[in-house]
Amino acid sequence: MKTLVINCGSSSLKYQLIDMETENSLVQGLVERIGIEGSILTQKVEGKDKYIIKEAMPNHKAAIRLVLEALVNEDHGVIKSMDEISAVGHRVVHGGEKYSHSVIINDTVLDSIRECISLAPLHNPPNIVGIEACMELMPNTPMVAVFDTAFHQTMPKEAYICPLPYELYEKYGIRKYGFHGTSHKYVSQKVAEVMGKDIKDLKIITCHLGNGCSLAAVKAGKSIDTSMGFTPLAGVMMGTRSGSIDPSVISFLSEQHGYKISDIDELLNKKSGVLGISGVSSDFRDVIDAADKGNERAKLALDIFHYKVRAQIAAYAGIMGGVDVIVFTAGIGENSSLTRKECLNGLEFLGFNIDDEKNAIRGEIQEISTKDSKVKVYEIPTNEELMIARDTVKLINK
Repeated sequence: MKTLVINCGSSSLKYQLIDMETENSLVQGLVERIGIEGSILTQKVEGKDKYIIKEAMPNHKAAIRLVLEALVNEDHGVIKSMDEISAVGHRVVHGGEKYSHSVIINDTVLDSIRECISLAPLHNPPNIVGIEACMELMPNTPMVAVFDTAFHQTMPKEAYICPLPYELYEKYGIRKYGFHGTSHKYVSQKVAEVMGKDIKDLKIITCHLGNGCSLAAVKAGKSIDTSMGFTPLAGVMMGTRSGSIDPSVISFLSEQHGYKISDIDELLNKKSGVLGISGVSSDFRDVIDAADKGNERAKLALDIFHYKVRAQIAAYAGIMGGVDVIVFTAGIGENSSLTRKECLNGLEFLGFNIDDEKNAIRGEIQEISTKDSKVKVYEIPTNEELMIARDTVKLINK
């Protein structure tokens, strides 16, 4: 059974075709600059040269048509016909409160995703466009929506209700939703598997640290809290996002200094975080390099980031009444030994010590705590595409 996984952004599209009998990825691809001059598709198949198509793609439908053609290309593809694709799994950022699980897409589901556009105005519209394009081009192939927010729908009310007038939650759905749910779900399940433990017996803190960052408290396999909130802006400091700050900063900038709300929104989402503090870059690799060369603002940016993550880990150990395993994943979580070590610095009282030799290994499933550590620490490369494919197959088989 081969499952196509689609992840649509506003001007980009990532895809994988996964053989679910072996769970091996047969092909990985990226389409960039959709609707913009210079559109390009890059497809990678193991053992073959990169397949690159530079062709105008005015919309997502045109992009997906090229993706499907690339998959069956005689020289660069991996299947002979579209009939080999049993189902398509779509990443959808926001499912609101309605969806706590992945669902087979029909008109009702599409309408519900549209209703969530106000909660994810940058993400849900391209997700919808991608779904509609696939439905038109592959009308007889089942489609499944896998929501970023779904995994966190198990949070208790004390974790997700905002301390605002309750009517705002009832009228407008203002609450904590959380994001990166597919990643948190995958790595929490994977670490339990690697440890040979039943996930129901574990208290896990998952740290998804990339350009966007979020942590989750996973108890007995369920998310009971997560750091992102009503939007992906809340929580710990990130590449360009501020994370949680005093909301009065907004009225101060607006009333005292004439900032427009749109200016503040851009400032908090695109000009803050590691970029804003360092003045160097939103890419942690560049900031680490600058700090190593003596750039004090770069060093400060990293210190703040490590502090914020460290504080969140300690908080989640507190609300779960302890922790059995801490997991690092995503770009810098998987690949930066410095980030992992500094985010844990001072938390050894929880019951672990870091093995520096193991911690130096990057991008692999690896326990990085010493063998005598009571609390285990792991790096686990995330695989959101595989999680989407698994959910898709599970639903289709039902």
